[in-house]
Amino acid sequence: MRLNPVARNTRSLVSAVIGMALLGLAGCSSTGEEAVKPNPLPDFNQEVKLTTVWSKGVGSGQEDSWLHLMPVVDGDRIYAAGVSGKVSALDKATGREAWSVNLETRITGGVGAGEGLVLVGTRDGHVIALNETDGTEAWRAPVTSEVLSAPQIQNGVVVAQAIDAKLIALDAKDGKRLWLQEVIQPVLTLRGTSTPTLSGGVVYAGFANGEARAYRLDTGIPLWDAKVAVPRGSSELERMVDVDSAPLMSGDRLYLVSFQGNVVSLDRDGGRILWTREASSYESMTEGFGNIYLSDAGSTVSAVDQRTGAIVWSQKDFANRSLSGPSAVGSYVVAGDFEGYLHVISQVDGRIVGRTKVDSSGIRSRPLVVDGVIYVYTNGGDLAALKID
Repeated sequence: MRLNPVARNTRSLVSAVIGMALLGLAGCSSTGEEAVKPNPLPDFNQEVKLTTVWSKGVGSGQEDSWLHLMPVVDGDRIYAAGVSGKVSALDKATGREAWSVNLETRITGGVGAGEGLVLVGTRDGHVIALNETDGTEAWRAPVTSEVLSAPQIQNGVVVAQAIDAKLIALDAKDGKRLWLQEVIQPVLTLRGTSTPTLSGGVVYAGFANGEARAYRLDTGIPLWDAKVAVPRGSSELERMVDVDSAPLMSGDRLYLVSFQGNVVSLDRDGGRILWTREASSYESMTEGFGNIYLSDAGSTVSAVDQRTGAIVWSQKDFANRSLSGPSAVGSYVVAGDFEGYLHVISQVDGRIVGRTKVDSSGIRSRPLVVDGVIYVYTNGGDLAALKID
C-alpha cells in the first residue's frame, strides 16, 4: 500500500511516525522479508498494440516525491511541469517544444490551464500563473500552504486547494484573493489533496475529513456538503478517510472515492447520496460504457455501474503494483505502474489486452487521454504520446 502521510503539526508528526512504523512492522515476516510484494507482470493474450507517436524529456518529473504532477492539454499544446521547477509547452501532435521556463521553486501541484494561463502550485505555498503564449510569468500569489493538486480556472477565477484543508479562489487577472473556505483537518492524512472540479459556476471538492463540498465559484458561498466516508477505528491511522481523488462529473451526477471508505454517487445539484459502495482509493477515476473505473489502494481495477453502484468486474492481477488511476480510451482503460509499464484493459470484462514499457522510472500520474491519444508522464520526466492500434 502506498501510504505517505504528511505532518500538519506536532501531533500529526507523531502520528505519522507511529503510523509508518506500524505499517513497516505489519509488512515484515518473521524472516525479515516483506510479506507484501507486487505481483509479477501478469500473462495475457495481446489483442492491441501500443505505438509511440512521440516522446520527449521535459524535466525532472515527479522524482521520489510521491506527487501526481499531471500534464494538461489546452488547444494545440500540452503543458507539463517537473518538481524541480521546469514548466514546458509542447505541440500535442509532434512533441515539438514551444517554450520552457524554470520557475526556480519546487512545484508540487499541476498542471492547470485555460483562459490563456498555465497554472502550478508550489511547495512554499504559492500559485503561479504563466502566459500560455510564451511562458512569461503573469503573476505569483501566496496561498495558505503547500499546493499538491492542479489549480483550476473558469470564468476568470482560479481555484487552488492547499494541504491545510483550505480552498482558495484567486482573480485570474492578477492573483488577488477573492475568497477562502476551509474544513476541519484530521490529525493524520495522506500526502495529497483532491483536485477541485469547476463546472457551471460551481466548485466541487473533496477533503481529508471524508467530505465532499460544493461552493459558488464567484463568491465561495457553500451550496452543500456530503459525507463520502465516516472515520472509524480506534487509531488515527484507521480513521483516515481522505478524499484525494478529483470529483468525477457525469451528467447530473458526481462520483467520489475515499481512502478506507467508499465510492459514492451524488446528485451534483444538492449533494444527495444516490448510492454508496465500500472502497479504498486515493486515485482519480474515469468513466465509460456506463461504468466508472477505479484503481484501489491494492491496485485492483474495478468497473462499477454508474446507476446502481454494482461491481461489473474486478481485475486483480496488478495487486500491489502501485497502479496509477485509470483513464478511458476507446473501448479500453489504461493505467501505469511502478515499473513504468502502461497496461491496456478491456472496458467490457476487465481482461488485459495490451502492454508496453514507457520508462523504467515508473508511472505515478494518471494517463491523460485527449482525442484518442494517450499522454503518459513518467516519474523521471519523460512525456510520451501513444496510440492503440
